[in-house]
Amino acid sequence: MGTKHSSMGFKTQSPLSIFIVICLCCLFYILGAWQKSGFGKGDGLAVQMTKKTDCNIFTELNFETHHNYVEIIEPSQPEAKIFKPCHVKYTDYTPCQEQDRAMKFPRENMIYRERHCPPEEEKLHCLIPAPKGYKTPFPWPKGRDYVHYANVPHKSLTVEKAVQNWVQFQGDVFKFPGGGTMFPQGADAYIDELASVIPIADGSVRTALDTGCGVASWGAYLMKRNVLAMSFAPRDNHEAQVQFALERGVPAVIGVLGSIRLPFPSRAFDMAQCSRCLIPWTANDGMFLMEVDRVLRPGGYWILSGPPINWKTYYQTWKRSKADLQAEQRRIEELAESLCWEKKYEKGDIAIFRKKVNDKNCHRKSASVCESKDADDVWYKEMETCKTPLPKVTSANEVAGGVLKKFPERLHAVPPQIAKGLVEGVTAESFEEDNRLLRKHLHAYKRINKLIGTTRYRNIMDMNARLGGFAAALESPKSWVMNVVPTIAKNTLGVIYERGLVGIYHDWCEGFSTYPRTYDFIHANGVFSLYQNKCNLEDILLEMDRILRPEGTVIFRDEVDVLNKVKKITGGMRWDTKMMDHEDGPLVPEKILVAVKQYWVGGTGNSTSSDR
Repeated sequence: MGTKHSSMGFKTQSPLSIFIVICLCCLFYILGAWQKSGFGKGDGLAVQMTKKTDCNIFTELNFETHHNYVEIIEPSQPEAKIFKPCHVKYTDYTPCQEQDRAMKFPRENMIYRERHCPPEEEKLHCLIPAPKGYKTPFPWPKGRDYVHYANVPHKSLTVEKAVQNWVQFQGDVFKFPGGGTMFPQGADAYIDELASVIPIADGSVRTALDTGCGVASWGAYLMKRNVLAMSFAPRDNHEAQVQFALERGVPAVIGVLGSIRLPFPSRAFDMAQCSRCLIPWTANDGMFLMEVDRVLRPGGYWILSGPPINWKTYYQTWKRSKADLQAEQRRIEELAESLCWEKKYEKGDIAIFRKKVNDKNCHRKSASVCESKDADDVWYKEMETCKTPLPKVTSANEVAGGVLKKFPERLHAVPPQIAKGLVEGVTAESFEEDNRLLRKHLHAYKRINKLIGTTRYRNIMDMNARLGGFAAALESPKSWVMNVVPTIAKNTLGVIYERGLVGIYHDWCEGFSTYPRTYDFIHANGVFSLYQNKCNLEDILLEMDRILRPEGTVIFRDEVDVLNKVKKITGGMRWDTKMMDHEDGPLVPEKILVAVKQYWVGGTGNSTSSDR
């Protein structure tokens, strides 16, 4: 009976089920035809969204130079704030080293030449214009010797330093013959003499510091010897020294030895020099020399060429007495000995001192040792008249802080600070993983922009350098990287220097110590997440625009919601932008935003910041 009932039930329900299925099929067929006909927009919208979010195709951005248009491309988001051009008088604007503000501060210890940033109400909220006729710099190595006059239209140095072979004006370009006040025979001959004492050729010396650099010819000519020199000079009556240096493609910042510590970590440089830099080394009980000692690596070299060295020859030219100059040199040598330095060489205009590799080798105890526990806490911190202590050692032969491999091996070797566990949260394994990750990132960037790694991008900045992995992956004679460690980030700048790279501490809520248009390419990895609740993101982006060359490129890497905020602001900045997926695919919340700054120059019709 059970079987019979089941069979009868099936037969009575079957026609109804079939009828329902047929009706549903007909309904969906009609609906699909209606959408396909164009009256239903669902499929068309989906296709358009797919095209718009295709993050692997780059069509509208062009990284090549043009220099033949000035009109503004309307931003894709009309609600974005439009930033107008600043007045042409701001062409060389350096917000934290402006002359008018500087003159309000004391002259003592060069305080007025230090960083003095504008308060919030005085910040410019406009785009710094390029000078009329601006051109992309000559590619390296030609750019070392030639600079377009239109890019740095200042001739004062060609007159003031004419006999010293600094710079010459020829037609529409400046020529840099490689000379200097203390090396009239050229930087190469000067470096050859240094190399007779200092092991420059074998990779032992990689990082150098040039105090009062002029147009940075020393640093320019060290580059072909695989030495990276960080040069600095104040913004003073010698117009555009640092601007010339960066226009030539040489690392440099606006800076001065004054009352505030240099923005570098302790034990950073393998070599430092003063070539007639006119720094009063014996003033303030030797405070300036003690600051050089802080940033000089154990076993590092300090070169002094210029007063008072060779005073017997130049005392009349310098308009000083023999007794005065002799006493000054004696005092410098006493200070050097108290810092555990040994004079290794003096001939003609040059004296070379070497810092001992540890404190156990000091023959004379320093008068005062700094009590501060963090020698890298330097941002707006006053200099002290004391010697920065070196890391402890167990034997007289041990190098304080650890032995560094010769370059280029030291670029990828585990830095001593990491090997000793001195960087919180970073191990040898995580260091290696960071290197692999940054190589992967760089490979993705090169797929986006094939000019990366060529001479088109000479001056490169990494705004949040972390362990220096980006600069290490990019390492090439064609370019150099300014590795910036934000003051609110983990302090890793010492690791970067141990790798043989250069960099600086900086707070991105303020202006950077450089001239406008000095970087070809900027890498901003996690910068805006870091500063999201610290200061106005608009201010950071306007500062990036100031220091980026026309037709320069920026690559942002950050969380998508942060980059959407960035993209909205850049919509009014004369930048062309494109959002792209992470190299691992669209499901990763971290994205890449690529931007190219349009070419435009200042003109009489430009508006000022008061028009905002």
